[in-house]
Amino acid sequence: MNIFDFFAKLPEPIISERLILRKFNSEDVDILAHLANNKKIKKFRASLPHPYTKEHAIDFINNLACNKNEHAFAITLNGEFIGTMSLYEKKDKVELGYWLGEPFWGNGYATEAVKTLIKTAKNTNICPPIHALVITANIASINVLKKCGFNIIDERIDDCGVHKGIMVTFLKCK
Repeated sequence: MNIFDFFAKLPEPIISERLILRKFNSEDVDILAHLANNKKIKKFRASLPHPYTKEHAIDFINNLACNKNEHAFAITLNGEFIGTMSLYEKKDKVELGYWLGEPFWGNGYATEAVKTLIKTAKNTNICPPIHALVITANIASINVLKKCGFNIIDERIDDCGVHKGIMVTFLKCK
């Protein structure tokens, strides 16, 4: 199974009841940099630099958000950028990653975005297994994933980038 073929079959935009998942654009730079520059988000995202600058946002949008190994979406609410969601190749599977800006926590947006993306991915009929890796202390994210059909398959101390030596939870979508 070619991951690039799977990514190419994902439609854009993806629309849910309240959210639109779409490609990133240059208008997202300032708000992406502002929302991502948050220690509460960095605490649980190994790949997110801190401080997160406008230059990081530009690099992410221009080079990382959509390439042969990753397909990222800007999560928007009423046209406003509120977070990111990515599917990326991880050996023989696809891994899901996401974050929302802190002002948008606790409103069900993460659950809605994950459910919508998973349903859309499965509708491609070539969807590989989807996994997620979460720092175990991030109970809110684990709960979101469980609500969206993920099961915990393992918990262990792992090399999670800058969070090396921290307990992580591995999940797989049913």
